[in-house]
Amino acid sequence: MRHTRRGVTLGLIAVALAGTAWAGGSDYGIAPGARPILGGKISEWAVPTPKFARDPAPGPDGNIYIAVMRGNKIARFDTRAKTFKEWDLPSGAQPHGLLVDRRGQVWYTGNGNGTIGQLDPATGKVTEHRAPSGGDPHTLIIDGAGVIWFTVQGGSRIGRLDTRTGKMTEYPTAARPYGIALDKAGNVWFCEIAAGKLGKLDPKTGTITELALDRGSQPRRMATSPDGSLWVTLYGKGALLRVDPAAMKVVKEYALPAGRGGGPYAVTVDAAGIVWANEIATDTVVRLDPQTEQIRVFPLPSTGVGIRKMIVDAEGRLWYMGSHNGRLGVIE
Repeated sequence: MRHTRRGVTLGLIAVALAGTAWAGGSDYGIAPGARPILGGKISEWAVPTPKFARDPAPGPDGNIYIAVMRGNKIARFDTRAKTFKEWDLPSGAQPHGLLVDRRGQVWYTGNGNGTIGQLDPATGKVTEHRAPSGGDPHTLIIDGAGVIWFTVQGGSRIGRLDTRTGKMTEYPTAARPYGIALDKAGNVWFCEIAAGKLGKLDPKTGTITELALDRGSQPRRMATSPDGSLWVTLYGKGALLRVDPAAMKVVKEYALPAGRGGGPYAVTVDAAGIVWANEIATDTVVRLDPQTEQIRVFPLPSTGVGIRKMIVDAEGRLWYMGSHNGRLGVIE
């Protein structure tokens, strides 16, 4: 089917407008777009400080922000000029995950010093919000009210930070919580990677319930689809899992091409409901269309990449960061 440039542009605008209230995808506050035609062109750029750079996030300015964990920095990639800018963080922060809110403020998990940090890119000022029990904040998401939810992996807690007041609340859980996502009802879901379970936190009551998965499945990261489904990478099984959060049940499991040893890690969903996951052991990215169940594999142009997080930006482009080879990549 042939699409004109005008038709594609109008489609992207419609998707962006539809996604204003419901971000979905990686729950980063920037609604993911979708591209009617995916040519599969892959481009990569070497980051200035390749010290375990990870977890890219889109900003409202259209640029991509990156946590440089062992370099103790935040980097920004200008998607038009194809250039990088870096900001230094407080000593020992070791940023792990990050996101950019609608005001352009960068929020990151201080995995090394038990904080949630806030970087103002306009001034370079960094404000730290210390978690009450310290620990190792890991992955974070943001809801429509500006509340950040995050996992504390080693400390086995879920944290809540109200970005308007700075108030932080903790919820004890179990089994080293890892990936985290919001369902359409506002519940907070997280992967209990060490227990082979998914947890659900009701933010109104603080109650946590669990959905047991297969033993050794190692659920790692999760993302929310426009239809409300949760998608989870099963690192221990080489599979993708689709979950109905309202019914709290598994809908279907999809075996991925590289098999049990492929190591599916990151997952995200675009505005059309297309699911993207990577297989870290084979340097591949997989595209799954849930409606047709067709899978397309994208071999990456470099080796030893080490993707730990992927996102879809407002234009429908898939961005990934190679933690092992220090290269930021995009599939479009």
